[in-house]
Amino acid sequence: MRTRVAIIGAGPAGLLLSQLLHIAGIDSVVLERQSRDYVESRIRAGVLEQCTMDLLDQAGVANRAHAEGLSHDGFMLAADGELFRIDLRGLTGKCVTVYGQTEMTRDLNDAHVARGAPLLFEAEDVALHDVDSASPHVTFVHEGRHQRLDCDLIAGCDGFHGVSRQALPANILRTFERVYPFGWLGILADVPPGEEELIYASHQRGFALASMRSASRVRCYVQVADGERIEDWSDGRFWDEFEARIGVDAASRVTRGPSIEKSIAPLRSFVAEPMRHGRLFLAGDAAHIVPPTGAKGLNLAASDVAYLRDAMVAFFKSADESDLKGYSDRALARVWKAERFSWWFSGLMHRFPDTDAFGRQMQIAELAYLRSSVAAQTSMAENYVGLPF
Repeated sequence: MRTRVAIIGAGPAGLLLSQLLHIAGIDSVVLERQSRDYVESRIRAGVLEQCTMDLLDQAGVANRAHAEGLSHDGFMLAADGELFRIDLRGLTGKCVTVYGQTEMTRDLNDAHVARGAPLLFEAEDVALHDVDSASPHVTFVHEGRHQRLDCDLIAGCDGFHGVSRQALPANILRTFERVYPFGWLGILADVPPGEEELIYASHQRGFALASMRSASRVRCYVQVADGERIEDWSDGRFWDEFEARIGVDAASRVTRGPSIEKSIAPLRSFVAEPMRHGRLFLAGDAAHIVPPTGAKGLNLAASDVAYLRDAMVAFFKSADESDLKGYSDRALARVWKAERFSWWFSGLMHRFPDTDAFGRQMQIAELAYLRSSVAAQTSMAENYVGLPF
């Protein structure tokens, strides 16, 4: 097989890059080790920055996101039950769109099927070769057949546990990581949201988030300690804890319902540098992870794809390699700003094992300052709606 761009991973980053390259007249082949059903069943984030929505428009896959997504002009912060609002549109002129990553992935998969693009699910034993040469290639097994894919460029969009990052030589790869000593217990329930906007709650018992996927489905979370088991959290126990943390006022508008999905997600901050080696380019979770507190993970993947699309188009249209060579520095400049915001927001809202009385008072004072300062709210809003690509 031969293609211009081999894309490893059929998550949002890989699929979006393939779609954008197709529009630019550049062919690609996407390899994914999981099945399509598995990829589309993964429960992930759902807050899209305006720049991400613009990119979906450019890819021609935004119709359903516009029709079914929920446009949010702000969000609520709760400090021990006391609510105040961050006016995103008033402070920045921008908004965010609540649209599940699962739905975005389905839209991209449908677009690939509609144009008959090469998209190989359940590709096993994927290995990258000669990535530091002008003629890289990928080997894999698909439907029992050993195959080779020759290409000009490789985009590693295969997530934190994928093979792409492992193809970077150990002597040039640097990683930076912070693992948080807690996780998020989340549930999906088919009940209407209590509020029209998200609530991020900082409580002495821990963090909580009131979110939604649609006007009839909620996605809610509570912070739990390491070692907690899903089996120990009945729906009743979850709702009791959730309502205690968001406060009496917001809890009065909560509709309880049976969970249709329940999971615990660990939290980490992670960055790999560089994001390019030879003809291999990392994008999305293969290169960086952020805590979900700031809703940056999917949006960072989108900005990586935007930079990579521009660089690849320049390379194939005019043999200009300058953007390819500058991709890593350009992407990492935005990545580290998003890492900073997610780290700060996580530290503000969560109860850490070593958070003593003084530490809790500092969180309360910071939230009080946010409530009273337009400048502080503007800085937070600018980061939340997303820094420019």
